[in-house]
Amino acid sequence: MASTSAPSLYLQGNARKTSFSSTRPLRTTLTFSFPPPLTKVICVNSSSTAKYNEVFVDEEMDRIRRLQNGSDVRGVALEGEKGRTVDLTPPAVEAISESFGEWVINGLEKGRESVEEVRVSLGRDPRISGASLSAAVFAGLSRAGCSVFDMGLATTPACFMSTMLHPFAYDASIMMTASHLPYTRNGLKFFTRKGGLTSPEVEEICDKAARKYANRLTKVSTMLNTPPTRVDFMSSYTKHLRDIIKERVNHPLHYDTPLKGFQIIVNAGNGSGGFFTWDVLDKLGADTFGSLHLNPDGMFPNHIPNPEDKIAMALTRAAVLENSADLGIVFDTDVDRSGVVDNKGNPINGDKLIALMSAIVLREHPGTTIVTDARTSMALTKFITTRSGHHCLYRVGYRNVIDKGVHLNKDGIEAHLMMETSGHGALKENYFLDDGAYMVVKIIIEMVRMKLAGLDEGIGSLIKDLEEPMESVELRMNVISEPRHAKAKAVEAIEKFRSYIEEGRLKGWELDACGDCWVSEGCLVDSNDTPAAIDAHMYRVKVCDEEHGEHGWFHLRQSIHNPNIAVNMQSQVPGGCQSMTRVFRDKFLKTSGMDGILDVNQIDEFANSGRVV
Repeated sequence: MASTSAPSLYLQGNARKTSFSSTRPLRTTLTFSFPPPLTKVICVNSSSTAKYNEVFVDEEMDRIRRLQNGSDVRGVALEGEKGRTVDLTPPAVEAISESFGEWVINGLEKGRESVEEVRVSLGRDPRISGASLSAAVFAGLSRAGCSVFDMGLATTPACFMSTMLHPFAYDASIMMTASHLPYTRNGLKFFTRKGGLTSPEVEEICDKAARKYANRLTKVSTMLNTPPTRVDFMSSYTKHLRDIIKERVNHPLHYDTPLKGFQIIVNAGNGSGGFFTWDVLDKLGADTFGSLHLNPDGMFPNHIPNPEDKIAMALTRAAVLENSADLGIVFDTDVDRSGVVDNKGNPINGDKLIALMSAIVLREHPGTTIVTDARTSMALTKFITTRSGHHCLYRVGYRNVIDKGVHLNKDGIEAHLMMETSGHGALKENYFLDDGAYMVVKIIIEMVRMKLAGLDEGIGSLIKDLEEPMESVELRMNVISEPRHAKAKAVEAIEKFRSYIEEGRLKGWELDACGDCWVSEGCLVDSNDTPAAIDAHMYRVKVCDEEHGEHGWFHLRQSIHNPNIAVNMQSQVPGGCQSMTRVFRDKFLKTSGMDGILDVNQIDEFANSGRVV
């Protein structure tokens, strides 16, 4: 079949020759529906027109830059959200994917003399916008000069593992997902063999994509003369997980079916996690009768696929109790997070899940450091330290927590577990990858080992001495500002809060520090020679009074995703959170004037009534 050149509607620079290996050498035309093309008119004799064009280009670029969401890209892919317009369009996705492809190629070329073929895989969750946006990813990567491999329905951890497991071992991978967000959203997560990209790296890619997007006069996609190569990576990934369970359990009676005699309930929430039931648990001999919402459905008709979701946990708990199951599992959409329910129906997520994983890891690696975000309880710190572990409190954001663990290990401080309260958890033994399925694999292995040792209490017995905080509250303060200035205003308020604490203007409030490593300033800012970049400003403060001593903590954080500031607090005394909120309002917000740039309605309501609205 004769080759047809792709239309060069807005192709700039030298195109890299793309090599594909495909069993279907058919030409694929990508067609999308877009608004009428926007053009940039340059008039040298009119300063007003030139100014208009500068504003137009700035707006076009900001449209792409705003899609960055920490270390991911996320946006609205479908109509249906009140007050939100579609911004994650195929042309935007193509520009970002092309920039990622170029970033990967440049990185490889720096490490080698020549790069003949750069291979990138794409996986996606079942969202209904996935097909059209996948085509845009393929087009962007192809324009960059990459060979593209389509994994189809996959998980976020599987995308990373596709760069590691042979014979695949791709140079990079993209996962298309918006995690637990509504069906109208979608997004991109990026991986190389070094792991997930950092926020500064994604910012660099989005900035380059913004320039491409703004300078393309016609917002259409290109034509692929050769489709991406379809590959079945999930079969290799699930075999990898099964082999780990078989080898580490090493069952004395039935090695190949170590889960025989166990009933395990899986709630996949109609996301990508159903595979764990069919291709892992069933094949290892488990009884999975009673499992919920296994079939992928991008509309998520039953509940949000999220281990933090109350409905998801309640349904899983009911199924475990009804079936007298040994374990319940809840996955989020793309399976980089998970939560569990023990055999007595107790939900295990948040601090409890971190404690469970800490108990398992500390048995294997006594004295290791556990890295968490700074919203975990004082009780969790006690739980870890009483088992001779060390607890490092660090910045909120799963990528921050994982990267902190990586840096500690490089610095000679052994850290085997990094985990955020949202359920993102990574292990040193698993490439520092936040893999919800692997986390569950660790729990299942421990459950079987306990049974073989004659212990019938169930997995929940490992955390029976974990105390819970008496009070735990989260409040939000919206920034009163134009969107473009909101970030700077939030930083101003948070840094002012820090100065108030350092000056002793809030009696009994002091920047918290765990002292286990080189973290200082509220346990959130690195004090070594190469501190990590700050993606969002935040501080944690320990709170004391004369009557109770140290009874709680207060955490102030700039949101990465929205123009607001999150306030988290916990206390071990009745009314402690309300008391802290009153001090924060009266002694800081009003005194500093920050109540003039922040919407303090939630703060006022909780301070006055003790209720969260």
